[in-house]
Amino acid sequence: MTERLRLTPLSVADADEMVEVLAGDGLYAFTGGSPPALDELRARYARQVVGRSPDGSEEWRNWIIRGKADGQALGYVQVTIADEGRRAEIAWVVGLHRQGQGYASEAARAVAGWLRARGVVSVQAHIHPGHAASAAVARRVGLLPTDRLDDGERLWLSRPGEGP
Repeated sequence: MTERLRLTPLSVADADEMVEVLAGDGLYAFTGGSPPALDELRARYARQVVGRSPDGSEEWRNWIIRGKADGQALGYVQVTIADEGRRAEIAWVVGLHRQGQGYASEAARAVAGWLRARGVVSVQAHIHPGHAASAAVARRVGLLPTDRLDDGERLWLSRPGEGP
């Protein structure tokens, strides 16, 4: 929880509300893909709420970002925890109609704090080099860009010695 937001654990039922939040082709300009259909989103959430990769090597945590005042879904934050809990990959998405208000930064900082409290020593994100808004979120979370590109996305890492 933050000053303006509640982060609620993902449920399959969230797909009904999130399908609208994730609508709009502009949301996929840097990540590729297209807005999911309701059945597709329900199936994705059913896989994610399991909380672990099929082989058990990764822990999956997903939260819906909700406004504290009205409870409406604004987007999501997700984390994949690997390397026996030492490393985490973080990602965030805020719906087009709610972008530019600091919600992604606020939610991602809260999750980074949660990771730090769990003992995660390295947090990373993959961000398209042209996605200035996500780069700004990464900086606010304490991540720094590297020279490494994976599938066209730049790897960002937590600052050495500072944790997530």
